[in-house]
Amino acid sequence: MRKRSIFLMLVLILEGMMCQADEGMWIPMLLKKYNIEDMQKQGFKLTAEDIYNINQASLKDAVIGLGREGSPFFHFCTGELISNEGLIVTNHHCAFDMIQSHSSLEHNYLRDGFWAKTKKDELANPGITASILVRMEDVTSRINAVLKPEMSIEERTQKIKEVSSELEKEAVKGTNLMANIKPYFNGNQYFMSVFKIYKDVRLVGAPPSAIGKFGGDTDNWMWPRHTGDFSVLRIYAGPDNEPAAYSPDNKPYQPASFFKISVKGVQEGDFTMVFGYPGTTNEYLTSFAIEQIQNIENPHKIAIRTAKLNIINAAMESDELLRIKYASKAAGIANAWKKWQGEIKGLKRFNTVAKKQREEATFQKWASNRQVYNNLLDNYQKLYEKRKDLVLAAAYLNEAGKRGAEIVGWSASVRNRMKNKNFAENPALYKQKLKKEAEEYYKDYDLNTDKKILVEMLKLYHRNLPEKWIPKEVLKSAGNKGPEAYVENLFEKSLLVDTAALFDFIDKSNAESYKKLEKDPFWKLYTSMDELYVRKIKPELDKIQSEIVRLNQVWLAGLMEMDSDKVFYADANSTLRVAYGKVQGYSPYDGAYYKHYTTLKGIMEKDNPEIYDYNVPQRLREIYQKRDFGTYAQDGEVPVCFIATNHTTGGNSGSPVLNSEGHLIGLNFDRAWDGVMSDMQYDSEICRNISVDIRYVLFIIDKLAGAGHLIDEMIIVE
Repeated sequence: MRKRSIFLMLVLILEGMMCQADEGMWIPMLLKKYNIEDMQKQGFKLTAEDIYNINQASLKDAVIGLGREGSPFFHFCTGELISNEGLIVTNHHCAFDMIQSHSSLEHNYLRDGFWAKTKKDELANPGITASILVRMEDVTSRINAVLKPEMSIEERTQKIKEVSSELEKEAVKGTNLMANIKPYFNGNQYFMSVFKIYKDVRLVGAPPSAIGKFGGDTDNWMWPRHTGDFSVLRIYAGPDNEPAAYSPDNKPYQPASFFKISVKGVQEGDFTMVFGYPGTTNEYLTSFAIEQIQNIENPHKIAIRTAKLNIINAAMESDELLRIKYASKAAGIANAWKKWQGEIKGLKRFNTVAKKQREEATFQKWASNRQVYNNLLDNYQKLYEKRKDLVLAAAYLNEAGKRGAEIVGWSASVRNRMKNKNFAENPALYKQKLKKEAEEYYKDYDLNTDKKILVEMLKLYHRNLPEKWIPKEVLKSAGNKGPEAYVENLFEKSLLVDTAALFDFIDKSNAESYKKLEKDPFWKLYTSMDELYVRKIKPELDKIQSEIVRLNQVWLAGLMEMDSDKVFYADANSTLRVAYGKVQGYSPYDGAYYKHYTTLKGIMEKDNPEIYDYNVPQRLREIYQKRDFGTYAQDGEVPVCFIATNHTTGGNSGSPVLNSEGHLIGLNFDRAWDGVMSDMQYDSEICRNISVDIRYVLFIIDKLAGAGHLIDEMIIVE
C-alpha cells in the first residue's frame, strides 16, 4: 500500500510538471519574479519590464479591455491598439452586437460588412468602454489587517467590501482614473487594478459575416478552423487625449504604446504569448464540483439550449429579417451550449473526476495531522450533496424560465422601470427612455418564434423536474389543453405583445400604472418563477455557496502549503493576464493529427452557396481564382488561422497573440473543442487556443475591403 501511495504521489507531481510549461494565466506585475526566466528559455526575447512597466510605455499599454458603462471592470473581450491614432483590432464576435445595432435591411452590415472610408464615417457605440491598465498593486496586507478569525462569513465579506471601496477611492483621488480590487487565489490574496477608461469607441470596419463568422455554429469551438474573426474599432478622446463622453469634436486617441505587426508568419514550435483579460476559470475545483458539472448541470443546460436553438435556427432559415433579428441571440445561446458539450467530452476523456480524487487522497493523507484541514473534504462532500437538487432547479429557472422566452424577462423589465421612483419623479424623461428601450427590444423580436420557445420550455419543465421545483404558474400549463393552449392564452391577454398598445399605455401612464402591469399574465409567470427562486432556492444556494467559497480558500491554501515548491497561478477573474506557450498541432483521437495552421484553400473547399455559414463572398472567390494574394501568402496560400498551447478562456477573445519579439502575429478567438475543459483542467496534450493569423486580417482589409488607408496607419515588420 505504501508503494502504491508513493506511486500516486509521483504521478501527481509529474502531471503538475508536464502541464507547467504551457498552463497558467499569469499576473503581469509578477512575471519578473516567477515567469520571465522560463519565458526566455522558451524563446521570448524581451524582458519583464517590456511587458509590464508603470514608469514608461510597455506592452500592457497597448492592450484594451472592452467593457460596458455600468460594469467597466467586467471585460467581455480584449482588443489591442495597432496605430498611433487609437486604431483597435478585436474579434468580429466581440463587435457583433455593435455591427448588428447599426444593421438594417437597407444597410445589412452583418451580411455585407462595413468599412468607414474616412474617420467621419466611423460609427459610435454608446455604452461601450475601453479600459487601459495603468498599474496593479498588491493590497492583501491592508485587507487582512481588518479581518479577524472570529468573524462570520457575512461579516468578513462586508468588511472586505468596505475596505476595498476605501482603498479604491484613495488610489484614484483627484484623478480621472478608476480602481477595482479583486480576490486572487480563492481569496488568499488581493490585487487592485487601476484603469483609464475611454467612453467613445467607434466601429471602423468589419468583414461580412461570411468571413467574420465563417462556419457559424457548426465550426464554433472546432479545429481545423477558417474563420476571419476580426473587426476594427477606434478609441476617441477629448482634446487633452483623456477619456471623454462621445462628441463629434473628439479626436483619435494617441496611445502610449501600440503593437507592431509581424508578417513573417508562424512555424510549429514558435514561442507565442497571449496578453488579455480572461474571464473565469476554476482550476482548483474538487471532484465533487466536477462531478456535478459533468453529470447534472451541463447535460440539462445543454438540453434546454438545444430546444431553443432548434426553434431559432428554423426561424432564421425561413426569413432574412429574422436572421438579422436573431443572429446575435443565436450566437450567444450557441456559444456556451457547444462549450458545455466539449467540457463533458474533455472531462471524461482525461478522467478529471478520478484525477481530482487522487489529488484529494494525497491531500487527505498529508493533512491527517493538521487540524485546520482535517474535515475539509468531508465538509465539501456534504455541501455538494445538499446543493445537487437546488442547482438543477436554479438552472431551469434561469435557462428555461426567466431567460427562456424573451417576453417573460421583458415583462419584468417594463414593470420594474415603471415602478422605479425616478419614473414617478420625472415621468416625461423616463417615459421617453422606456419607449426607446422598447423600440430596441421589438426591433429584434418575433412573437411567433418566442411563442414556440415558451411552449418548449414549459414542456421541459414538466418532463425533467419534480413538482416541488416547478413554479405554480408553470404547473398550470400542464392542464388538459396542454402548454400550447396555455401559451396561446397568455399571448392573447398580454399588453406586451402589441407594440402600439404598450406605447399608448406608457404615454398615458402615471406613478401607479405599474400596478396594471402586475396583472399581465407574463408578469405573473415571471413572479411565480421569482418567488420560488427567492423563497426556496436562493437562500439555501447562497448559504451553501458561501460555505463552499470559505472552503475553497482553505483548500487552495492547503494545496499551496502541501506543494510549496510549485508555482501556482490564480484563476482568471477578468483582470489582465499573460499566457505563453508554443505553436503546435495535436492529435484529437487515435490515428489522426491536426497540423497547426489552415489556409484560404480550406475556405474554398468548404464553400457552399446553399449553406448560409459557408457561402463565401463572390469577391473572395474572384480574388482566389486570380491568386491575387499580394504579400500575404506563404507557400502559395494565404494563411487563415493557427493553434498554440496558450491557456485561454472567455474574455481572451480578441487578445493579441505575440511572437518572441512582442510583435502582433494573430488575434485569439477560440479554443479547440477537444480541450475546452481547460477552464477546469488544462492538459497540454489537447488544449489549444485558436487565433486568426494577422496576415489574413491584413489580406481581407487590403484585398477584399479595399481599406488600404487603415493599413497605412500600422507599422508592419518582416
